[in-house]
Amino acid sequence: MNPIKIEDVAHVRFQAPDLAEMRNFLEDFGLVIIEAGSHRLVARGDGPAPAVHITEPGDPGFVALGLRASSLEDLEALASREGVATELLDLPGGGRRLLLADPDGHAVEVVAGQAPADPLPAPGAQPWNSVHGRERLRQPKRVTGGPSHVVRLGHVVLNVSDFRTSERWYKDRFGFITSDEIRLAPEIALGAFLRCDRGNTPTDHHTLFLAQSPKGPGFNHAAFEVADLDDLMLGHQRLKEAGRHAEWGVGRHILGSQVFDYWRDPWGHTLEHWTDGDLFTAADGSNVATLQDLMGVQWGPSAPPTMA
Repeated sequence: MNPIKIEDVAHVRFQAPDLAEMRNFLEDFGLVIIEAGSHRLVARGDGPAPAVHITEPGDPGFVALGLRASSLEDLEALASREGVATELLDLPGGGRRLLLADPDGHAVEVVAGQAPADPLPAPGAQPWNSVHGRERLRQPKRVTGGPSHVVRLGHVVLNVSDFRTSERWYKDRFGFITSDEIRLAPEIALGAFLRCDRGNTPTDHHTLFLAQSPKGPGFNHAAFEVADLDDLMLGHQRLKEAGRHAEWGVGRHILGSQVFDYWRDPWGHTLEHWTDGDLFTAADGSNVATLQDLMGVQWGPSAPPTMA
């Protein structure tokens, strides 16, 4: 199968029994609610993606991963190869979608043709002074308290039952490139960070991570990029003061290099704030890493058992 080339992750869908409580959490987390009715809750970030988090009424759980194709032509080509039809995408921005299921039954919505949303105001970048450069002169730094400013959905992590099977399924359809493969031994791989193939255009170290987990298949976490380090720390303070469930952070990962901060929504789903991640092109190839690299930090607290 000739894969299409996914541009980015598009959105995540969930179910929850109380949309009002989910709204309260998402607003503390820094997402902007653009639709709030009895049948669904839709949130966006400050960037151009028209919707990044959707919640519908029901028993709490993960519903679907959304991936953005480069064009409607690519979407139709994939639909033809899969033997299924595209349909209108009932989300802000319109467009079309193709619904697939991966080897573990995770729903995967491939979308294209969405009209971008107008970016929302974000905090202006303020220079940092360090021993390597004094860029902020004769002015104080001031940041305003409140939730983080989520800009975009950056990546999703799925637990899978058989890593090699899932890896082949996603690569065959979407053209992902391995950034770092996690191996327990030369012949035993338990997961990989996968990035989009955007040629010479730098892209996130990972858009999707597949992990063969002893917990079995399911949702692991979704990660949202925030404005900068100050913004991440302000969000940490807001969530802490709101009594939200902190899981891991603040720290800096080894693989991907992001500064991270993990929280749980009211039904236990893990959402991450991150900033300052690595960017690579297709020419940068792939690496092999260890479980210690995966779970270790450059600085910050050690991973809790819930992240294993």
